Amino acid sequence: MIPDVWAPLSGLSVRRCEDEGLINGTWLAGDPPRYVVQRVSPIFAPEVHDDIEAVTAHLAARGLATPRLLRAGDGALCARDAEGAVWRVMDFVPGRTHHRVGSPVLARAAGELAARFHRAVDDLEHVYRHVRAGAHDTALHMERLDGAATGGEGRRLADAILDAFRTWRGRLDLPVRHCHGDLKISNLRFSEAGEGICLLDLDTLALQSIDVELGDAWRSWCNPVGEDSTETRFDLEVFAAAVAGYRETRPFGAEEREALVDAAERIALELAARFCRDAFEDRYFGWDPSRFPTRVAHNLYRAAGQLSLARSARRQRGEIARLLAGG
Repeated sequence: MIPDVWAPLSGLSVRRCEDEGLINGTWLAGDPPRYVVQRVSPIFAPEVHDDIEAVTAHLAARGLATPRLLRAGDGALCARDAEGAVWRVMDFVPGRTHHRVGSPVLARAAGELAARFHRAVDDLEHVYRHVRAGAHDTALHMERLDGAATGGEGRRLADAILDAFRTWRGRLDLPVRHCHGDLKISNLRFSEAGEGICLLDLDTLALQSIDVELGDAWRSWCNPVGEDSTETRFDLEVFAAAVAGYRETRPFGAEEREALVDAAERIALELAARFCRDAFEDRYFGWDPSRFPTRVAHNLYRAAGQLSLARSARRQRGEIARLLAGG
């Protein structure tokens, strides 16, 4: 039950959010919505709210739209319920959520929004209190998958993912910078006219390299059928538009361009490994019981889809490099 510590919620209707993500439980308060209420997954320490407050305050000071945390009556950024679960309340930002990029126009707006965020936090001085150690340590994810995979269909899929990473051609040594940490398209908010408004789901804010940040974005944006399909492909038209939108606001350096060529393939393989590992451990990702009999079945399906996406990106590596170079 939502802790009774946020006075502005008093008297507001509360309903489950239809666009709920895979990790946190999410409700909307008010009709029309005024606040987003979330039961925070235990994978995120309460200190993550100090990071969210620091970054969103910085964004707001730079004139960017952003959801802000609503402080409880005692001034805290979050609160626990009787069972110990952590809850928070944030401003509701009106707009649209997309679960896939249906056009180059939307991709261009997404790229421009991500670049605005990165440019705004270039001068942010903040030491993150909540650090997800190894969140994008791709080699470690592969090692954990190899250790978790036992037999059957899951082991065969795991071996295919591991083989693909062994022959991946990219680099892993770019410097870190302030990043959102999870730029899948559903974490970007758009106006009805298709303009980028702000970034949502801020639990993953962190210092990481730009190839990880944008590789994760592009593996989401450039997959026209979404994560719940095995018939995936890396859409070069969408990619070209996303790159153009980003570059107009924040141009790439030469070192960034080089590393970004293989970035989407890397993150697709990493996510494939995570989905596949959870098919054995059966404990992390949410799943859709209306489409799949078990979490295991859903995770195997998603892992196969991400592997297919990585293979598509690899086949088009030359075109990806040309587009990043401004071709």
